[in-house]
Amino acid sequence: MKTSLKKALKTFLPIGLGVFLVWYSYHNTSPADREQILKYIREADLFWVAISVAIGILSHISRAIRWNYLLEPLGYRPKIVNNVLMILLAYFANLGIPRSGEILRATALATYENVPFEKGFGTIVTERVIDLIMLLLIIGITLFLQTDIILGFLQDKGFNFTGILVLLGIGIIFLVLFVIFIKRSPSTFAHKLKNFILGLLDGLFSIFKMRYKWFFLFHTLFIWGAYILMFWVIKYTVLETVGLSLGEILVAFVGGAFAMSTTNGGIGLYPIAVSKSLAIFGISAVSGDAFGWIMWIAQTLMVVLFGAISFLVLPLLNRNR
Repeated sequence: MKTSLKKALKTFLPIGLGVFLVWYSYHNTSPADREQILKYIREADLFWVAISVAIGILSHISRAIRWNYLLEPLGYRPKIVNNVLMILLAYFANLGIPRSGEILRATALATYENVPFEKGFGTIVTERVIDLIMLLLIIGITLFLQTDIILGFLQDKGFNFTGILVLLGIGIIFLVLFVIFIKRSPSTFAHKLKNFILGLLDGLFSIFKMRYKWFFLFHTLFIWGAYILMFWVIKYTVLETVGLSLGEILVAFVGGAFAMSTTNGGIGLYPIAVSKSLAIFGISAVSGDAFGWIMWIAQTLMVVLFGAISFLVLPLLNRNR
């Protein structure tokens, strides 16, 4: 009973949060503002929207190619077209049930390419670790480029920089103590957790042992460069955001990235996070909301359309398997 309740909460809580945030966003804008936002969305230059979607598709193809660099040392080399379709249907599934896409992706890989589930899933976990490292790297670059503005904004909101550093230091100390505890504890849980962490690290460091590690690095940089670029070009759809610099765009990109990980596909929260991030640089709430909604709608429609097509095409392409 508890397991069923936990699964239900994991499925419906993010969806419910997203729906609430859509309502919250609607409730906190005036009718005139809503009309202006809709006007921006309706009149968005479809050329730049199409460019953003095309860049998004290229990032998925690059991810599919990169996936084979992780699978090859295990003795497998799936068809690139299958990889692309599996990645698209995984993103589509994640819109409905958080993290279900990763399981579906590994299952499809086992079904159509005969890669054992645990091995396929291990490569997907490795991908996620690498993605987290890349996101942290982008956050670091963003903080470096916009240090004064971000610190000034946090101080205006009542954040104490010294207090943040103290909390960060306490967090690092607790992390070190936790690692020492895991290494020395004789408990079964600590042993399992240590093995899990060591497995992740082995998967991560195996990148440096692979034959095509430089190609892997190239595709990793290309994927995240494409994510930023597909976000960047959307600024040309809203008049007020055209003049934003790369550093300013990165702040909104990071805000949107956190929103995507909090709710299913960023529903509701993504436009709010992007708008609030752009507000730091004097962009009006109307223009910020329009930017966020245009970006979210374009990428979500892409995932829904191509994800649905993948569900149909993948079994047809592999009907003999």
